[in-house]
Amino acid sequence: METLSMAYLGAGIGSGAIVFGAAMGIAKLASVAFESMSRQPEVIGDLRTAMIIAAALIEGFTFFALVIMFMLATKA
Repeated sequence: METLSMAYLGAGIGSGAIVFGAAMGIAKLASVAFESMSRQPEVIGDLRTAMIIAAALIEGFTFFALVIMFMLATKA
């Protein structure tokens, strides 16, 4: 295979892995937050705020990793 096609293949596999990891992280975060909300309804506001902040950090890291991955894929 050509070097450029291997770079594109790596970018495709890498983007899939990054998105899958982020989805698993946000799913676990939401699962635990909703379970905590159902156990203690009086802290729903605090948990919702913390969940949104954590999800934003996970998505920010995901976008950063995708940008780096595509930069490395097009460098080849």
